[in-house]
Amino acid sequence: MDKTISYLLLFGNIVLLVTGQILFKIGLNRSGGLHLAKLVTSPAVIGGITLYAIATLLWFAVLTRLPLSVAYPMQAFAYVLTLFPAYFLFHESITPMKLAGIAVILFGVFLLARA
Repeated sequence: MDKTISYLLLFGNIVLLVTGQILFKIGLNRSGGLHLAKLVTSPAVIGGITLYAIATLLWFAVLTRLPLSVAYPMQAFAYVLTLFPAYFLFHESITPMKLAGIAVILFGVFLLARA
């Protein structure tokens, strides 16, 4: 049960990081690029920063429960989760090479979870 909680905390951290990245991208798109004055007042960017702060607190909890050599590589799962909003929200392409990379990441995360 304790390991399950540890992995749920890690998954929460990953989801918050991915969601923060999505908000950063939305904020950048709406501001028309890297315009600092617009970005510091962008609700999307501020939301992303807030999620990153919460994710950092969760990460601290994860580091007290799991070895760094397991927890940090498992954050690669964020790449997998990012593929879906990149495709559906930002209309980015999913190429066979990207899918192959995702398969390798998933296999690596699977191996780490079993260790």
